[in-house]
Amino acid sequence: MSMAIASRFARALGDILNTLEAADDAVAKLSAFQELQEESVDLRNILISPGVSARTKKSAVSRLGGQLGFSPILKNFLYVLIDHRRTAMIGEIVESLKSQLDERRGIVRANVVSARPLDEALRREIETALGRTTGKQVVGKYAVDEALIGGLVAHVGSVAYDGSVRGRLQAMRGRLVRS
Repeated sequence: MSMAIASRFARALGDILNTLEAADDAVAKLSAFQELQEESVDLRNILISPGVSARTKKSAVSRLGGQLGFSPILKNFLYVLIDHRRTAMIGEIVESLKSQLDERRGIVRANVVSARPLDEALRREIETALGRTTGKQVVGKYAVDEALIGGLVAHVGSVAYDGSVRGRLQAMRGRLVRS
């Protein structure tokens, strides 16, 4: 439920910002604001506490927004979050906005786990192959899991592509158990 709400707020902000560059700037500034909120117990308490008036919250956002270089649109967006008591969702909103910007650019993110570290040429080859499969530009995030024995597993959205030795052994075991 909260991701759907975060997605709506992110879409609204993305629609208001007239360029992808402005949206990228908003992501960077909201991320900085989120980090401040996570680091400062006082700021978090001010923004999240129902006992603190909206006026006080907006004053705090105005001061911090000035220091962080917020545009009037970004300040007003945070004021809307305050009015709707959604300041605790800033992290989810930022993540949703990033995903929506990627979608507008035709980019999809892939989490790739391999048995061994991959060199840059192999990473590009994997991203190209996944790009042919998805029809989009793929940007990979890579990790190593030696338990895979060999090969790799790629997650693109909710789809998993399992080319690992461990995955093949598990599939073979499943077929043998069924027969």
